[in-house]
Amino acid sequence: MRKIAVDVGLARIGVAISVDSLAIPHSVIGQGQTAIAELVDIYNEKHAECIYVGLPLSLRGGHTASTRMAIEFAELIALQGIPVRLIDERLTSKTAQQSLRQAGKNAKQQKAIIDASAACLILEFALASEKHGELAGRGLDSLDD
Repeated sequence: MRKIAVDVGLARIGVAISVDSLAIPHSVIGQGQTAIAELVDIYNEKHAECIYVGLPLSLRGGHTASTRMAIEFAELIALQGIPVRLIDERLTSKTAQQSLRQAGKNAKQQKAIIDASAACLILEFALASEKHGELAGRGLDSLDD
């Protein structure tokens, strides 16, 4: 069954989808309630099992303003009856940016795809964790704000 990962940013949300054991960048969507509706549509269209939301923690593991934004987004998804897991995503955007630069993409070209690439890294981590029999990430009920 397919899984979805999202990288929640200030301006855009990157979306990646699993195909078998591979994570594939899917799209970039906007913010707000329309983003929730778009994500629910993707979830239903792809017959996904769950959605992983990247949890941007500080390098020391603490919560930031971005962490709160990702948690709130995950809560809105969960209100739609969709299973949500949070995945520590420290440095995924930076890693995606470096990978795209190595692939020859300039800063302008990266802007359109960096969020979906970061979501892909989040999903790859989740899939790798589950491959070894671990439940990837953590549920909303395990957060200590």
